[in-house]
Amino acid sequence: MKSMKKLIAGNWKMNGSEAGAVSLMKDIGDGLAKNPDLMDHCDFLVCPPAIHIYVVKRQIDHMYSPVDIGGQDCAATENGAYTGQISAEMLKDTGCRYVLAGHSERRIYQQETSGFISEKAARAHLHGLIPIICVGEQEREREEGRAFDIVAKQLSESLPDGVTAENTVIAYEPVWAIGTGKSATPDDVKAMHGFIREKLAHYKDIRILYGGSVKPGNATALFSTENVNGALIGGASLDAAQFLGIARAL
Repeated sequence: MKSMKKLIAGNWKMNGSEAGAVSLMKDIGDGLAKNPDLMDHCDFLVCPPAIHIYVVKRQIDHMYSPVDIGGQDCAATENGAYTGQISAEMLKDTGCRYVLAGHSERRIYQQETSGFISEKAARAHLHGLIPIICVGEQEREREEGRAFDIVAKQLSESLPDGVTAENTVIAYEPVWAIGTGKSATPDDVKAMHGFIREKLAHYKDIRILYGGSVKPGNATALFSTENVNGALIGGASLDAAQFLGIARAL
C-alpha cells in the first residue's frame, strides 16, 4: 500500500454554542500554526453541528488553515418536502468536503439501515462529498463472537456503487467503545482493520479510521497498528489540546 497521510477527524456531535464553535476552531488553527509539522503526516477534518458549519468554515478561511470541514449527516434524497433534513448539495454549498454516513448513534437512535446509509453515501458522491461510512459491532455481538460477521454485512450493504479509495473513507467504531471510556485493544483493532482491509481489497488504498474513546494516551498504541489510517474522534475533539495531541501521538 502506498504511504498516505493519517486523517484526524473530529465529530463534535450536538455540542457547543456558535461562539464556542468559533473559539474551538481558532484554538485548533492556532495549534496547527505553532506545530506545522503535524500537517506533514496528517490531514485534519472537523464536523461541527450543521447550524455551526458556516461560522466554523469562515473561521477556517480567516486563518488560512488547512482544515477540512464536514457534515455529521446528510439526507438520502435530493430535495423536497423533508422537514429538518439537510441535503448533500446544501453541505457542499457551505464548503463541506466530507460527510459522516451511518454513525452508530444514527444506526441506533434513528434506526438507520445499511441500505439507507448506502443511499446517503451515493447522494454524497453525486455532489462531490467524501462519505465517511461507519461500521461497527455492539458489545453483545462481540461477546457472541459475531463481530466480524456484523461488520462484513454492514460493509456489504452500506457501500454504494462507484466507491473508490479517493471518494470514500471507512470508519470502524465498536459501539461499546463510543463515549464509554472503553477502547478496543490494539490487538482487537489490528484484527478488525485487517479484516476490513481484506474485505475491501479491491480498494487497496482506501482509508480506514478507528473511532471509540480515542485519547492522546492511547493513540500511539492504537494507530501504530497496520491498516489504521487515522481516527474518528468524538469527545476528545471538543478540546483542541487533546485533538492535536492525538495527531502528535501518531
